[in-house]
Amino acid sequence: MRRKGEDPNRSATMQTESMMEKLVGYILLVGVLASIVLIAAGVVWHYAATGRLGLKYSISGMNLFQFVVKDFATATHPPLRPRLFINLGIATLMLTPYVRVLASMLYFGFAERNAKYTVFTALVFSVLTYSLFLR
Repeated sequence: MRRKGEDPNRSATMQTESMMEKLVGYILLVGVLASIVLIAAGVVWHYAATGRLGLKYSISGMNLFQFVVKDFATATHPPLRPRLFINLGIATLMLTPYVRVLASMLYFGFAERNAKYTVFTALVFSVLTYSLFLR
């Protein structure tokens, strides 16, 4: 119910903000939980197979795209290894904020039709794209 003198557009704006917060919240929750499950499954499997928790990694000089492509190439050649699950969990964790910004940009552009927020979010998205895939 609206109070006397209250702006009628304010409740619509608050509802839109609430939808955006829920969308971002679900994206972050699903991304983090999926990465935790993948990493935990890989660590438990590695421990069960070897009796130790440590893994040796050498990912210097790789961007996220190269990291993910290497993992998918490994996944197509049996047998599956625990490292694949750990790497997919790491990739999921790294891509979660990227997907969040993409969803925000699409939301601002198509649902709200707010050019200013869409441009700002697109700039953040382009910086993330550069840092994750092109660098």
